[in-house]
Parts: sequence; structure tokens; C-alpha cells
Amino acid sequence: MSLRDGAVPGLPVETELPERVGVLVLGAGLAGCAALLAAAEAGRYALLLEKTGEIGGSTVKSAGLSAFAGTDEQAEQGIADSVDLLRKDLLEVGKGRNDPALVDLYCEHQLDAHRWLKGHGVRYGEIHAASGQSAPRSHPADTTRMLELLLKAAGELGARIMCDAPAARLLHDGSRVTGVRLADGREVRADAVVLATGGFSMNPELLAAFAPQMEHALRQGGDGNEGDGLKMAMALGAGLRDTPYIKGTYGHYYTEHPDEDGTGVLAVYKGAIAVNREGRRFVDESKNYKEIGDAALAQPGVTTWQVFDARTMAQANDEVPIYGFGGRERAGMLLKADTIAALEAAIGLPEGSLRRTVAEYNAAIEQGRPDPFGRARLSGGVGRPVPIDRPPFYAHPSGTVVLATYCGLTVDTRMRVLDWWGDPIGRLYAAGEITGGFHGAGYMTGTSIGKSGVFGRLAGRNAAAEESELQW
Repeated sequence: MSLRDGAVPGLPVETELPERVGVLVLGAGLAGCAALLAAAEAGRYALLLEKTGEIGGSTVKSAGLSAFAGTDEQAEQGIADSVDLLRKDLLEVGKGRNDPALVDLYCEHQLDAHRWLKGHGVRYGEIHAASGQSAPRSHPADTTRMLELLLKAAGELGARIMCDAPAARLLHDGSRVTGVRLADGREVRADAVVLATGGFSMNPELLAAFAPQMEHALRQGGDGNEGDGLKMAMALGAGLRDTPYIKGTYGHYYTEHPDEDGTGVLAVYKGAIAVNREGRRFVDESKNYKEIGDAALAQPGVTTWQVFDARTMAQANDEVPIYGFGGRERAGMLLKADTIAALEAAIGLPEGSLRRTVAEYNAAIEQGRPDPFGRARLSGGVGRPVPIDRPPFYAHPSGTVVLATYCGLTVDTRMRVLDWWGDPIGRLYAAGEITGGFHGAGYMTGTSIGKSGVFGRLAGRNAAAEESELQW
């Protein structure tokens, strides 16, 4: 949402850069907005600087799903879940490479953060199962509306935001961070700084340095996601976590399209199979969509197709972007045919290849034979595969996109940025996509938005607890 022209009435936009603030937040995605509000609620004068002219970053380009366990929404839908199960899933999906302390921190505070967000007007839709979840816990929300609500609440408490204000350097007096220098040379002092500048999905140089395996991946994300905060903190000796595990997201439309919002679709989680240019399956489609993305990038020609039938199409839900198959059909992003043979021809696959693949897949399901790729469920242990046999049939040309990088600065359980030796960099905090350690080697659906809300709130609250040099 644009801040340049006052398009969103009520947002607390600042036009003059103050000389000093209590808490300075960089980045206007969910982590930054949550940190700003939490700092304001703690009674501090807080300012948020956004590099671009719009708030949202990768948050508003995501599917808007948050992973929470034990919510009222789950209870209303009869979903049995628990914090213990959430923790187990996080560690298993992360292949044990997560920082257990951060996982425990998320589990401890996620339900309270969920209630806090709801208390500020955020509303969640129907809960869905998704990748890495042993129970349905993906809570969908309108992320743009979410950020509006948090910023307006912060403004009522005296906080302010300023757009078109890219930061260039962290100011440091030898013992602690003292503020920020902007790209135009202006400076603002602060008792504490919170980095919430997102990842570096839009920086080809950093991607080449940290994730050369993403060379052929598509790129999306917030326009400002170029790793600015990461580089500023690294200049002060900040440590890094999880950089070997940067992965792309499967299901993005294979090329640029005006109706592609960056989230892609995951028909595979509702019953589709994924096939390559040879018309063959290449992966267990119930896997984490990051792992599916890795497998897709290894296929000849990179582009693959999600193939499904009318039974899967009937499960479309436009309120959940990853299941918005109907919207994709209306936008002309799906191939459609009355027979598998006709769909095979429409895609341009080798003659007979897709027919053999679908026939073998259906026969194995009907006969109860083990899937050659190990697929036993649809997603997160929920739902069983069903034959692809009800016309019409559909194919969604799918690529792998680097939407977010899910790695970054080393932080402790107070959200303080740590240096390479594990010591806190004085008065420097971080939250959201810029941080590492939480996801580990894998990614559970909903934990990017989830951790931004949970950890952003904690970062703002803890930054606000730093001793003030002035009476605000």
C-alpha cells in the first residue's frame, strides 16, 4: 500500500526526520509493524523507516498464512492440535538444525501473539492443513489489512512511520548501536534499533554468494528485499544462521503474468501430481514445497506441471491463495482438456508419457501398492491420494521462485543480534525474514508470517526496555 500519496487514511506518516527516538525500526513488513506497535505500547517514542514508498515487503506478497496451535479458530473447526505437536513438527521439518531455544520461544509466545493480533482487529479465515503440519494450523488473514491495523494502532500511541527513507549504515559508538545513517547522509539517534528489513531475494549478488543453487529460479519478494539490514549488521560482526538452506518455493506460474501475485498455487496438496518435461513424476508431492522446489529445479528445462482433475478443482478456495485454482483458470493460467491424452498434447509432452504416468499412478492407488516416491498423504500427514480420473483435467505450468530467503542474522531469545562469538551487539535487535536459526534446514507453512508477528512483537518490546537517555 502506497504511503507517498496518503492513499491509506489514518496511517501515522512522518515527513520530518527527528533527531532522536526511543526505538527505531527499519522495514515495514509484519515484523517491523509488530515491533513498532509493541514499542509504542511499552510507552516509547518509536519510528519506523521504510526504504520504499510502500509498506508490506514480502508479507503482502505471501499467502498470508500463520502457523498457530491451540487457537479458538481450530477449536471451532474441531481441529485437535497442541503446542507440543507444533514444536515436534518445527524440529522435524527443520531436520534438527533449528535453534531449539528459538523454537521454544515461538511455541511459548505464539498463542499470545495470535490473541494480540486479534485484539487489534486481525481476523482469520478457515484453517487449512499445509506442508510440515501434523494438524491443520494455517490461519489465513488479509496481510495488507493486518499491517494497516497495526500501524494505525501504533500511531494512536504516538509512533510514526516514514517512507522513502533507505538506511545505509548503523551508527556505533564502540560499545553499542546508537542509531542509523540514511542513504542521503541524514542521521537519527535511537536508544535501540530493530532490523526488520527482510531477506535478499531481490539481490542477485547475495543470492549468487549464498545460494548458487537458485541460479535458475524465478525471483519475487518485496521490492526493497536486497539484504540492506543484513549487510549493515554484518559490518558490525553479526553472525549468520541457516544460509546453506536457502530454498525456492514451488508452484509459481512459470513466467511473468499480471495475475501472479507471488504466492503460486499448490494443487499438489489437494491431489495433483507434478510431472516434468518427460511427462514423469519426479517427487513425493506431499513434501515441503521448498523440497519440491529443489526437485523441480533439477528437472530438464526447469518448468514442470501440476496435473489434476475436476475432483481437485472442486477443492479450490480463492480465500487461500495457494488453493486459488479457480482464479488461475479465469486468468488463463491453466491448461484444460477433456482427456489426459488431450492435456498431454496441450502441454507438449512426449506422446503417451502423461497417459502412462497417470495410469500407473491411478492403478497403484486402486490396488493399494506403495507409491514409488513414498507419497502416502496429500499434505502434512492429512488426506490420502486419490486417482486422477474425473474430467476435465488441468495442468498448471509451475516454476520455483525465491520469494523469501529464510536465513540471516543470529539472534538470541530476546531478539538481540549476536556477533560471530555469540555476544550481543549492544542495543541491536532483529526480527522477521532477516533472522536465522528458527527454521533450520526446512520450512513449515505459515512460520514465516508467524515468526514475523511473534518475534517482531518481542523485538519491539525488548528494544523498548533498553535504558532511555532522555525523558520521552
